[in-house]
Amino acid sequence: MRRQGGYTLLEVIVAFALLAVALTLLLGILSGSTRQVRQSADAGRAAMYAQSVMDQVGVGERLAASERDGEFDQGRYRWRLRVAPWRDAAVAASGQPTSLGGPELFEVTLAMQWGDGPGQRLQLRTLRIAAAGSGGTLP
Repeated sequence: MRRQGGYTLLEVIVAFALLAVALTLLLGILSGSTRQVRQSADAGRAAMYAQSVMDQVGVGERLAASERDGEFDQGRYRWRLRVAPWRDAAVAASGQPTSLGGPELFEVTLAMQWGDGPGQRLQLRTLRIAAAGSGGTLP
């Protein structure tokens, strides 16, 4: 009796099972990378919007202590801006006068949030200078 060459049914089933596992892993990796690309694009857009808001602070307006908020993309990106006089903690602790009639410093803090996740938040802080006696604007 001659034995014919070929694959048994069990070998074919095992091969299909391995192929199914490999494709499942591949699709999982692809969907994870797609999610990361989307999150990266959202974070990049949030940074662009945040920089836009920060660039407008003190331009064409009096720089003064204030708080305001707003949104971009129909509420998808929400921001809150806080402007407050900045005080050097070391100078305040030493008892020295904090203002000598020179320019004033303001701390500008912007919090940008998008989505619902905890990692979808961006905070920027900077100092801005305003000439004293000019109503908070520089010439």
